[in-house]
Amino acid sequence: MSEISRDIIETFENPYPQRDYSIETICPEFTSMCPKTGQPDFGALTITYVADQKCFELKSLKLYLQQYRNHGAFYENVTNRILDDLVAATEPRSMKILAEFTPRGGIRTNVTVEYRSEN
Repeated sequence: MSEISRDIIETFENPYPQRDYSIETICPEFTSMCPKTGQPDFGALTITYVADQKCFELKSLKLYLQQYRNHGAFYENVTNRILDDLVAATEPRSMKILAEFTPRGGIRTNVTVEYRSEN
């Protein structure tokens, strides 16, 4: 199983830090690996956040997410870990991730996680 590094996530200065506005990034081809079966899990991630001083750069986000292809973790762990890593990199005012995994054995799972700054 591979290790995931958040250090790959690059940021840039928010061009309008004085304003609250939502940024929505959709990643329709997310892939991770089931830790029990070793089979691939497929899903779509929708990342919505209100930036403070920093925004994440999209190519680095893609490279960060690609690390999960060979990483075995349950849906709940993957989704919470991505939120923790993106929050650590960008320090947003708020962030929400909706992970919609494709059906497996006739069962579909969605995981939603949220973060709100205490400031």
